[in-house]
Amino acid sequence: MTLVRSRPATVRLEPLESLAGVAPAEAAEAFRDLPGLALLESARPGRNARWSYLSADPPAVVDSPGNDRDVFAVARLALARMDRASPVGIAPSDAPPFIGGLIGFLSYDLGRRLERMPELASIDQALPLLRLALHDWVVAFDHRRGRAWLGGRAIDGDVMTLDRRLAIVRERLHAGPAHDTPPVPRLAFRSGLARGAYEAGVRLVRDAIARGEIYQANLARRLATPFDADPWPLYGALRAGDPALFAAFLDLGPDPASGTLRAIVSASPEPFLSIDGDGQVTTDPIKGTRPRGRDRAEDRTLARELLCSVKDRAENVMIVDVLRNDLGRACNPGTVRVPRLCRLERTEAVQHLVTTITGRLAPGRDAFDLLRAAFPGGSVTGAPKIRAMEIIEALEPVRRGPYTGAAGWFSPDGAMRTSILIRTFVADGQRLSLHVGGGITWGSDPAAEWDETVAKARGPLRAIGAFEAG
Repeated sequence: MTLVRSRPATVRLEPLESLAGVAPAEAAEAFRDLPGLALLESARPGRNARWSYLSADPPAVVDSPGNDRDVFAVARLALARMDRASPVGIAPSDAPPFIGGLIGFLSYDLGRRLERMPELASIDQALPLLRLALHDWVVAFDHRRGRAWLGGRAIDGDVMTLDRRLAIVRERLHAGPAHDTPPVPRLAFRSGLARGAYEAGVRLVRDAIARGEIYQANLARRLATPFDADPWPLYGALRAGDPALFAAFLDLGPDPASGTLRAIVSASPEPFLSIDGDGQVTTDPIKGTRPRGRDRAEDRTLARELLCSVKDRAENVMIVDVLRNDLGRACNPGTVRVPRLCRLERTEAVQHLVTTITGRLAPGRDAFDLLRAAFPGGSVTGAPKIRAMEIIEALEPVRRGPYTGAAGWFSPDGAMRTSILIRTFVADGQRLSLHVGGGITWGSDPAAEWDETVAKARGPLRAIGAFEAG
């Protein structure tokens, strides 16, 4: 086995032949007894589905934002404890883009630290506005080439500690699962908004559009059920029943009051922001949805209806304009482009219109500058963004928390990849919740919008053997 090291000898990277063909979720079983288990998995084939990442037991955690001038100041300081060096002796096209750095999530409500918002919705989840854990080792799975790697970055230059921790990882991978996985209980979810209340919210958004306040806003409702069990089995059921390009399991630690385990369990189809090592920025907003058909003919009919829908294409293009503006605040002038507009992509339960927007990060800017410019994502807020967020705060009875925030990784070399937290369960220590929503425009029909949320909930609920109770 060849060990690949960086010139300053603070980076480790080695192939793991024993994991060839092993699913990332299966490998993660060996680390379930460790705190801070993090799995970012491409569980569905697709153009963004090459890499998955597994880690646990982070030496440090950032779980509060900095001051209002720089909410990412503490995260920057944590990431700076690692060397930016790249492994040598391996082609960049073969090496994992991420072998150590920050992994975690940003709450949608972090946006109120970036922009002033009214205080109207209730806060009933005791979760941080962000949680970014500093992981010094990562198991990276290359799905394109059927390979796996063990990588690591020393923290504060402490190579001896890194090597000792990597040895423990190898031992655990060889030993196999730490525990048996219990079955997922049968769960009944109830909506925090009745159908009539949600449809009334749609009409109020349309009234705001008629007054010229906004062009569209994303309106969501939360489904919830009491839950105090281990959330890890939910992930296995979700990834099997509703595989997603941006599946994620993030252990958030025990609830301080009850000791109940907390976690984010996501099957998101939607990327948010990514930056490669050369500063190339990409985002792929989703707007426009139809359910999957009962057979191939109906599926194609629904797809054609979506592709030809003036309302859905207009909704998508409006959000594209928001994101082009957001990216323009952190990218070089003239580099923001739209290479793909309104293409069709499918999940198990629904099909979407997806657009790709790219740019080049401006000199002196980093991933956190880009997040400050574009967070929360325009596809889950509306246009104009700030006024849409104010309307969301007035119409949704509880704060969103992680829902429509972001999850992902941040490397000390400047690279980043994040997803939008939709199709996402949140175990907060008291309940298990799932938000569903959609973009409301002047052409929206309240009854149809409610039906769309039902369709969006159906996939993740069915995957874990749950249902929405009336």
